[in-house]
Amino acid sequence: MLLTIVILKSLIELSLMFIVARFLLGLLAGAKRTTNVFWQLLDVASKPAIWITRRVSPKLILDQHIPLAAASWLLIAWVLMVKVKVDLCLQMGANACQ
Repeated sequence: MLLTIVILKSLIELSLMFIVARFLLGLLAGAKRTTNVFWQLLDVASKPAIWITRRVSPKLILDQHIPLAAASWLLIAWVLMVKVKVDLCLQMGANACQ
């Protein structure tokens, strides 16, 4: 069970880092970000989380706000995974979590 929580937490962290890096690189690259190879890589890596967010969010939300919504629910999911991991570690003992 602990291994599953650690894997899920890691995947959430990766997705969150991809979205944040995509945003920061988009700010630096400006209008020509779509021709930037690194921005394209980050865009492909962040697509699953953004796609899921677009599917579950109402059509009222603009497409430009979807990455922020994705980052928000990923951050909430990460906090929940940390809480679950800490609870498991307290239950199993500190030695089992090292």
